Amino acid sequence: MSSESTDEGLLAHVILPVATADDALATAKALKPYKPSNVTTLHVVEKGGGVPDKTPVEQSEDLAEESYAAVRSVFPDADDHTAYGRDVVEKIFEAADEVDASAIAYRSRGGNRLMQFLAGDHSLKLVTKADRPVIALPRVDET
Repeated sequence: MSSESTDEGLLAHVILPVATADDALATAKALKPYKPSNVTTLHVVEKGGGVPDKTPVEQSEDLAEESYAAVRSVFPDADDHTAYGRDVVEKIFEAADEVDASAIAYRSRGGNRLMQFLAGDHSLKLVTKADRPVIALPRVDET
């Protein structure tokens, strides 16, 4: 991966991790003003790794397809990428490597401190352990 210092380099190929179709649409809309050259939407299907999966794989794959369609409503040429695993943040990093992303863009899902603690605070891990720029997109209250 090249480390260009221009905005065009940073936004040359953005990987966009999303959780649901609503999250995907809101995240894509938050990214749109920055005009990335290429977007790859990422959905991580959480696998239990020896414990029961949170949701059936087929249901998670359907959710991924809905998420990809939501992003394509904003970025019609967006690629999609599905990853499977227990550690969501590690899968984001692996996917970013696989697609040679110039940056990872995400939109915090919010929640109080307890919810962040219970979720393992993915945002903190994402921004402190990444090997490429991480773009935290603004949350806009939709009323």
